[in-house]
Amino acid sequence: MKNIHQYFTKRTVLFIAVFAVVGFAALQIPVTQLAGSQAKFTVFDAFAPITGAFIGSIPGIAAVLLMHTVNFLFHGAQVQDAGTIIRFFPMLFAVLYFARKGRLNIIVPLAAIAVFLAHPIGRQVWYFSLFWTIPIISYFLRDRFLFARALGATFSSHAVGGASWIWAFSLPATVWNSLIPIVIAERLLFALGIAVSYVLLNNLLYALEQKRILRPGLSLDPKYLLPWKLTF
Repeated sequence: MKNIHQYFTKRTVLFIAVFAVVGFAALQIPVTQLAGSQAKFTVFDAFAPITGAFIGSIPGIAAVLLMHTVNFLFHGAQVQDAGTIIRFFPMLFAVLYFARKGRLNIIVPLAAIAVFLAHPIGRQVWYFSLFWTIPIISYFLRDRFLFARALGATFSSHAVGGASWIWAFSLPATVWNSLIPIVIAERLLFALGIAVSYVLLNNLLYALEQKRILRPGLSLDPKYLLPWKLTF
């Protein structure tokens, strides 16, 4: 097992701090309200999953936890309802999904489906959990298509959140049915945001390395570098 110092180098700690600042700003821009709770989806949901791809899954998860903690304290450290607590955790699985390909990419959505269907209301709307087969399908396409990787990440987060939500709030079947078109539009938007954020940051970091503002060593993907040279 890797020593903790291999995960958290000076460079990694610096990037955790930078991602935390940017993520905190993204958390202040709401997109939609979560059904049954005062919690909200924000622009953060389209940015946070990419963090682990550049600095590693463990530091990426640490950065997301830091973003959420700072945001929580900034708003007075008040737990408005169970949704406030639940919002801390699903994004961690999106970070893990986007950062690396592993068994958890499949195990997590399968477990979420099982937990959702174990609830009496979940069994009434069993078809809602079919959304969480998307991360499983995307697992086999993620290396070929960035959008599939982004889609798998956002639906992995949705799977954990949805499975937790039904037990925390027991929303009626009619609410889950009404959420279906919203989930489709919302998750497509988040997946697009994740993919665009990744390409932009991949190119920005590459440009900074080329200008020797940053030392080489970050996990950049040459497949998503723009064909022109960036200049300042």
